[in-house]
Amino acid sequence: MPSPQRARAQASAISSGKPVPEAEAAPSSRLRALFDGQRLSPGQRRIAQYLIEHITEAAFLSITDLADRVGVSQPSVTRFATAVGFSGYPALRERLQSIALSTLASAPDAAEEARPNELQAAVDSEIDNLENLRRDFADPERVIEIGRALSQSTPLTVLGLRISGSLAEYFAYAARRIHPDVRLVTRGGSVAYDALLQSREAGGTWVLAFSMPRHAHETLTALRVAKRAGLRVALITDLALGPLADEADVLFASGTGARLVFDSYAAPVVMSAALLQAMTDADPERTQARLDEYEQGAEQHAFFLKD
Repeated sequence: MPSPQRARAQASAISSGKPVPEAEAAPSSRLRALFDGQRLSPGQRRIAQYLIEHITEAAFLSITDLADRVGVSQPSVTRFATAVGFSGYPALRERLQSIALSTLASAPDAAEEARPNELQAAVDSEIDNLENLRRDFADPERVIEIGRALSQSTPLTVLGLRISGSLAEYFAYAARRIHPDVRLVTRGGSVAYDALLQSREAGGTWVLAFSMPRHAHETLTALRVAKRAGLRVALITDLALGPLADEADVLFASGTGARLVFDSYAAPVVMSAALLQAMTDADPERTQARLDEYEQGAEQHAFFLKD
């Protein structure tokens, strides 16, 4: 049995880009349609990727053999089958065999349009997310309003736990250029609770939170602590409904790219940049003064290379 690390690399490997026979492209397209739209864990995406790339062989594997090939447990394969809408692995394998056999029986169609590879499909998915965000921005009033509220909250707390921490760090780094007191919280538990309570005691009124898949229990608890302390919550997440959304005073739902082993965050980053822009517009005099001061310090201490 391959190590989990080796199996992960094999299952998520990027194809070389060499021409693929159309008979192989067709089942890949059918499998992507079968798996798309499901919220899969990184381990489940490895299974999906393996099936897409090895359908004619994988369709006839036992649950034990498939688990060994991917480097996961048998219960993980069963949970994957359930996650994509089947009663169990036997029902999923029956569908896979139908796809594999129909592919082997059909002749290649040279006129069929070329299918995108996995990297192109991932980019296409993010383009769809950005298109949805563009439609949301047709009326920018809510972004402008919340940007003004975040600008007026002193201190302003920015919360992002686990993988969402990178988005929170990006926002906090930029916000500190235009806001006098930005407090970043990327650790959960009592550390997050202390920071939230102290922010409220210092006069803060808002917390901007990020929550990306997989959503952490500690994020939900932190939002509840913030609400009990009297802070209002603006939340950037991929979920429009659920317990996290219920705790938010304002929700910005931004889709994430889920075609690769790890999510990509084009739309949430653009959403963050839009809120930062709204904050700069809310107090242009303060913004200009702080940016000028920062540039003077950057020049004095040579922060950046001369391009």
